Amino acid sequence: MRIALLGAGRIGTFHATTLARTEGVGALVIADADPARAATLAQRVGARAASTAEAALADVDAVVITAATAAHADLITEAARRRLPAFCEKPVALDLDRTVNALREVEAAGTLLQMGFQRRFDAGFRAARQALRAGRLGRVHTIRAVTSDAAPPPAEFLPQSGGLIRDCLVHDFDAVRWLTGREVVEVYARGTDNGAVFFREAGDVDTAAALLTLDDDTLVTATATRYNGAGYDVRMELSGEHDQWVVGLDGRTPMTSAEPGGPGAPERPWSGFLERFDAAYRAELAAFVRAARGEVPNPCSGWEGLRALVVAEACELSRREGRPVRPAEVAERAGVPLP
Repeated sequence: MRIALLGAGRIGTFHATTLARTEGVGALVIADADPARAATLAQRVGARAASTAEAALADVDAVVITAATAAHADLITEAARRRLPAFCEKPVALDLDRTVNALREVEAAGTLLQMGFQRRFDAGFRAARQALRAGRLGRVHTIRAVTSDAAPPPAEFLPQSGGLIRDCLVHDFDAVRWLTGREVVEVYARGTDNGAVFFREAGDVDTAAALLTLDDDTLVTATATRYNGAGYDVRMELSGEHDQWVVGLDGRTPMTSAEPGGPGAPERPWSGFLERFDAAYRAELAAFVRAARGEVPNPCSGWEGLRALVVAEACELSRREGRPVRPAEVAERAGVPLP
């Protein structure tokens, strides 16, 4: 299979390295808004560089989109019009209108669009889902999700990120839906911006918390922060009547026990998302290659990405207005279909 990779930044570099050794990938073409950066990466992984995205898409079988978020919707649309199956890092777009428009292009073309929610491919999350679906926890009443960056991103990243809730917590929202098979019916969110001034200048927050109510009355707390000096931390606790399972608790979880004789801080805490989810990212792209070849169903459609984004939008509205918000309200206001 010949694959075009569009975007040679940090995640694009990671995916290019992965694709170059993924079974079923026979050739890789790389393009970037900076042609020199594409050429450098192509040389590093044994791929071919293209001067533009259009040139990269000219003679390939599928496309992996890792460009800046602002370009996602247009590149998804272009791939659909060329009848190319596409993988795209989340989000499709930072607003609901552009997201729906791009998804309708994919739907009209009858092509595949797989969204990049890598936690669906993480061994811990998958084991927890299997345990939950098998009834090992009994009735699940509480879920607690944590996403913490070790350090803030560069100031210039914030305006294009969509903010902490859309950028980070959207992963938790997708994971909760995927794990439980339930929908979020109400959210209440708060945020604080007591860190660097560039968060306030961007209208963003550096720490956020959301309380979600699922359609079976399960309560979910989801927190995120850009300031976790102990290391990168992603965990999820699922508490049921029969048992309690924790995802992300291992020898590298950046935590120190306060109990006498309890474990201290790990020697090598997780440094960031690429390291923590290395195996998940590789499994995700391997699944895309198989899905693009028609061997397996799409593991995460664009409509799944839209549902997670609607929950994030509801949380942003709740944070701004200080009130509970139903995701259905957000979808109805925007005229967004939720199949």
